[in-house]
Amino acid sequence: MALQEEFERDGNWLFRWRSYLPISLVLLLMFSMMHFKYLGNSETGDVAWEAICFCVSFLGLFIRAFTIGHTPHNTSGRNTKKQVAEKLNTSGIYSIVRHPLYLGNFFMMLGVVMFGHHLWSISVFIPLYWLYYERIMFAEEAFLKGKFGDDYIAWADRTPAIIPRFKQYERSPLPFSFKNVLRREYSGFFAVIASMFILEEYGDWRAKGYVEFDFYWMLILITGFVLWFSLRYLKKKTKWLDVIGR
Repeated sequence: MALQEEFERDGNWLFRWRSYLPISLVLLLMFSMMHFKYLGNSETGDVAWEAICFCVSFLGLFIRAFTIGHTPHNTSGRNTKKQVAEKLNTSGIYSIVRHPLYLGNFFMMLGVVMFGHHLWSISVFIPLYWLYYERIMFAEEAFLKGKFGDDYIAWADRTPAIIPRFKQYERSPLPFSFKNVLRREYSGFFAVIASMFILEEYGDWRAKGYVEFDFYWMLILITGFVLWFSLRYLKKKTKWLDVIGR
């Protein structure tokens, strides 16, 4: 098998199972935190670090939300079985970067990885993330090139893959759809909160020797779950989150 075909095959396989990557990531982080200590031996300092981690992950969520809010139906989705694209997105955030959702995923996961405040885990995560998603991006771009031909090649020639080129931003013709964001991003939102809650409680247990449920973390988790459950119910059982005309 030619290397190009092998990359595309591997990318399609990884694309299908990419949703399970965060679960593996949390398990590996828990292993790395077996000898966890508070940053600077200060629980207050550790809380400040957790806030920074939250900001990094929510930057990723913001990038994803901005992308999803301006994209039409059957593009930029969470589909796992196969590549789907009814049209080629070239405006909005897609005018400055070809893979904004994977850029958003990077920051979402980076914030979680930072939670254990181990430089080595961050150093390992960055190249591993690139190797993992490089195959997915290769397969995705092969699909888009085959479907859209010269239009895709022209767009790819002027638009970087993962590091945005802000000076060439072109406004999207579609208005921002908050419903579209709520409909498609509630799972990622709760995944970040749940992952950080697990690591917070695990870290406290390792540092103190006993489990202590922090009131504010419990409030964040419960709020996140209520939002997740409510949005999932509205999506599955009602038409309130249906987006018309995209």
